[in-house]
Amino acid sequence: MSTMKALVMPEIGRTAVVDKPIPEPGPDEVVVKTTHSLICTSDLHTVKGALPVENGVTLGHESVGLVHAIGSNVTGFHEGQRVAINAVIPCFRCRNCQSGFPGQCQGALGGYRYTAQQDGNLAEYFVVPFAVGNLAPIPDSVSSEAAVYACDMLSTGFMGAEHCYLKLGDTAAVFAQGAVGLSATIGLTLLGASRIFAVESIPERQQLSRTFGATDIIDFTQGDPVEQIMAATGGEGVDAAIEAFGFPQTWEACLRVTKPGGRVSNIGYHGEVTAPLQVPLDAFGLGMADKSIHSGICPGGNDRMQRIFALLETGRFDPTLMTTHTFSFDDVEKGFSMMEQKMDGIIKPLIVF
Repeated sequence: MSTMKALVMPEIGRTAVVDKPIPEPGPDEVVVKTTHSLICTSDLHTVKGALPVENGVTLGHESVGLVHAIGSNVTGFHEGQRVAINAVIPCFRCRNCQSGFPGQCQGALGGYRYTAQQDGNLAEYFVVPFAVGNLAPIPDSVSSEAAVYACDMLSTGFMGAEHCYLKLGDTAAVFAQGAVGLSATIGLTLLGASRIFAVESIPERQQLSRTFGATDIIDFTQGDPVEQIMAATGGEGVDAAIEAFGFPQTWEACLRVTKPGGRVSNIGYHGEVTAPLQVPLDAFGLGMADKSIHSGICPGGNDRMQRIFALLETGRFDPTLMTTHTFSFDDVEKGFSMMEQKMDGIIKPLIVF
């Protein structure tokens, strides 16, 4: 067999499964035979035209599988080994990487390679560049169904929590409880937040948020979430707020609910609404409220993956609770459509090859 199936974007607004050649690894690369994938909201943004990519590019950046072929410079792996790769793939050689910003490898957001710079991994086989620093073995005790969440959702959500710079007992709010927001809630719980306000209106997501550690559910259909959080904290606000939705309203709300000296951590994708984000001056103390804003993209690398796998090995949480639907790769377009239309309470669809 010399060809494989891949989910591509033939043009803006459309997806299709097509045949492509099975890739061969370069000297520093590994080719992986995919076993499990997730569909990300970022893929939906890309198909809508938010990310400038070439027509025909393969979508996807959340996949795990088995080592299929190994480049001549790659050591430490063997064919058939179960492995995972982060959505962000740094080179670990450039100045940005060496300065501690691997997500910005070789330029702004440069570590985001799949689909943006090369074919993605919603395909039967995919290439892992800079494999020695990025490919991560999956421990025997961690299922592939759980490990695939480390590729982006957990890595990004945890980064959102890490950028809150919590002290034990701090309070935090998370705006939106999609898969990334839920992962941020897990991260805040692990980091010792005493009270976590989860802003979400969908009952199933509210319940899952509580399972992952949220102490207070703020339903924005029942009133202004800022007012609800301020009332619940006696007008004080929270120590940190995470923007996990990517909309101007939730961005501004994060600034308004944080107390003086608070931190706003942005992990939402602000590509759908292209208007400039506003900083409300009253909430910002006219620039003097000692508030900080931290944005980022998950750092990537195999150390990041292995740290998440260590948490999964000890059973600290179960990310597969976010898997609401499972499809074979033959039905991947159905899963993509359901994500796009937010049908049937979908959070994350698992694709099995």
